[in-house]
Amino acid sequence: MSSLPVRAERRCHNAVNPLHSCLFFSPDLGAELGKLGVEDPSAAYFATRAAAFGAVGAGTVTATFYNFNPALVAQHVPAVWSVASPEQVLGARLRAADATLRRLLGEEVIASDEMAEAARLALRATEACTPHARPLYAAHAELPVPDEPHLAFWHAATLLREHRGDAHLAALLAAGLDPVESLVSHTATGKGMAIRWILSSRGWRRTDWEAASGRLRERGLLATGEEPALTDAGTALRAEVEEATDRMDRAPYAHLGAEGVERLTELGRGFLFTAASNGAFPAEATGR
Repeated sequence: MSSLPVRAERRCHNAVNPLHSCLFFSPDLGAELGKLGVEDPSAAYFATRAAAFGAVGAGTVTATFYNFNPALVAQHVPAVWSVASPEQVLGARLRAADATLRRLLGEEVIASDEMAEAARLALRATEACTPHARPLYAAHAELPVPDEPHLAFWHAATLLREHRGDAHLAALLAAGLDPVESLVSHTATGKGMAIRWILSSRGWRRTDWEAASGRLRERGLLATGEEPALTDAGTALRAEVEEATDRMDRAPYAHLGAEGVERLTELGRGFLFTAASNGAFPAEATGR
């Protein structure tokens, strides 16, 4: 399908995505949404990521976010839209992205030729993104591209992230991994998030986690033991999920071409190095 090196799309995603997802862990986002009256962290997350849909209900957010407890979603959606409209949230989100990138990268990087180049490359990649069966990507693709290069880059990184994320959910569904099983199996790879943080942020109880672990053990995917660990079959299934995600996410990077992907990856890594020097990312900010 393309002449890209193996997993080039995954490496590029890993270099670009943190510059999108760091927003959700930024105090700038909390400050901007707080001015609108949105102060609960879960409400802020749901509103920030779902605002591109418009004033949708809990069902849409539950379906497209996949691994959150529907009861947690229903606590905040659609009620959050009575506090701040989607349009207000989108404005606050862009202001927070601006403040966060300026703080993490510095004015010199923001105004650099490298940032303008990264924006051009990332936007070119998005030309090959497709909306079918990708609701979060499709909703964000209808938003205008900001004029300033660093915000155009952030916008493009958002599109690439949601395009891949939608594909990843399709891969999880095809693998027969429900929301909690997906979290357990990812943690069991050794690359996932801390269990306590997952339970608190996703709204699940420890009993939900244990029940999902039991189902995975019955399928021969999870080993017996206190700490989550995959069996060989579980490792193979998670690898299959990642490979399927790569396949469904290859088009933007194939469109950009091997040289462009390599350059965008290089630029993204350079920005990450600068950002880490100015205020390191939390581990969760680097995830899918």
